[in-house]
Amino acid sequence: MSGGDVEAFLSLVERHRKSMYNLALRITGNEQDAKDVVQDGLLSAYVNLERFERRADLRTWLTRIVVNSALDHLRSRRRRPDLNSPQQLSDVLDSAVSSLPSPERLAASADWRRRVSAVMETMSPLERVTFTLRHFEGCSIEEISSSVGIGHSAAKQHIFRAVRKIRRALETHWRGE
Repeated sequence: MSGGDVEAFLSLVERHRKSMYNLALRITGNEQDAKDVVQDGLLSAYVNLERFERRADLRTWLTRIVVNSALDHLRSRRRRPDLNSPQQLSDVLDSAVSSLPSPERLAASADWRRRVSAVMETMSPLERVTFTLRHFEGCSIEEISSSVGIGHSAAKQHIFRAVRKIRRALETHWRGE
């Protein structure tokens, strides 16, 4: 790679670093894991930069790299449960509050985030990734399919299963079971 390519890559990293980290954090639910995923993803992007087709969407390409790195990490973590960290995904979602709600609302929101986080821990890696891309990142089914490398029907099915798991857990809570 030439010096110009390296400078262009560093510019690309700076522009997309925060969104890549946030995506990895939402998928892994752990700050250190997210940092590792982004680092692995950036290394992969750098090594494969010449493969990037200029007509393709850069955000989609980077998202796919981060998603693949996160999936690899989640699969590895499932095989080695001793790597699981006690930090919850709920910590990630604290920034979602846009106004100053009442203390009661804050407590209720924290409870919901904990419940959603606990359910996400039970999801398969693909359910977790597709759910995150759809409901936290706002990606379309086509973007998810492209990013994860699965068909439209498979993406919809994984999202459906994830939503169903969350819905069941929340319904159980509301009924007081």
